[in-house]
Amino acid sequence: MTGILNVDNQKEETMTTQNDFLKDTFGLAGKRALITGSSQGIGYALAVGLARAGASVVLNGRDEAKVAKAKAELSALCPEAEVHALCFDVTDHEAVRTAVDDFELSTGAIDILVNNAGMQHRSPLEEFPADRFEALLQTNVASVFHVGQAVARFMIGRGRGKIINICSVQSALARPGIAPYTATKGAVANLTKGMATDWAQHGLQCNAIAPGYFDTPLNAALVADPDFTAWLEKRTPAHRWGKVEELVGACVFLSSGASSFVNGHVLYVDGGISVSL
Repeated sequence: MTGILNVDNQKEETMTTQNDFLKDTFGLAGKRALITGSSQGIGYALAVGLARAGASVVLNGRDEAKVAKAKAELSALCPEAEVHALCFDVTDHEAVRTAVDDFELSTGAIDILVNNAGMQHRSPLEEFPADRFEALLQTNVASVFHVGQAVARFMIGRGRGKIINICSVQSALARPGIAPYTATKGAVANLTKGMATDWAQHGLQCNAIAPGYFDTPLNAALVADPDFTAWLEKRTPAHRWGKVEELVGACVFLSSGASSFVNGHVLYVDGGISVSL
């Protein structure tokens, strides 16, 4: 009987050690994460994942009603999590600066920033509307600069911080009809490298996640197209669309202490599409 008890105690001690390791390495307790464009789709899925990993989350968007709805849903889903709503237009430099400054001073530190806000417009390049091109630049690229700079100013002062920019498989590849989108996502990948180069010396880790083709509101038209889905399933080694929940692990890793010496990296989560012909 004593031998059995000793074995059971050893198992419990091992499990405790393992749990402590996971909490210390990947846990986000005591951290606060701002996720832009997080009222739906990938942004909301990442907010849920970070909350479940122990972080407080700050939801963001321009539509106050949508953000409020997302906050209520997330609070119900993760009742133990602290959830905030912070509405501002990520393309407005002054609005971003004011919102971030006010939040930092009134509520507390933003330890993790996920620059997720983005848009898409599909058209042959020779017919692509100039105003849509400008909107893509502002929403997909300028927003990363605006929010990244506003948050990094405080992170630099604290000597620590995590910035995760959402790129795309289009950061490395191109497909007909979305050349400007491809250009913006390539720019975000290089801006990520620039952030790391400038800010690593201050204790920040700046990295990116590049999703492949995921079933999101942004891709609703493609998901509904059986011909495109058939092409995608054939083109992707995993032979399927990605699920937004499958991006959470990468985000938790890049948000946690596990990535303390990872900087300027673009992590592709794409079912293998970027490495195959």
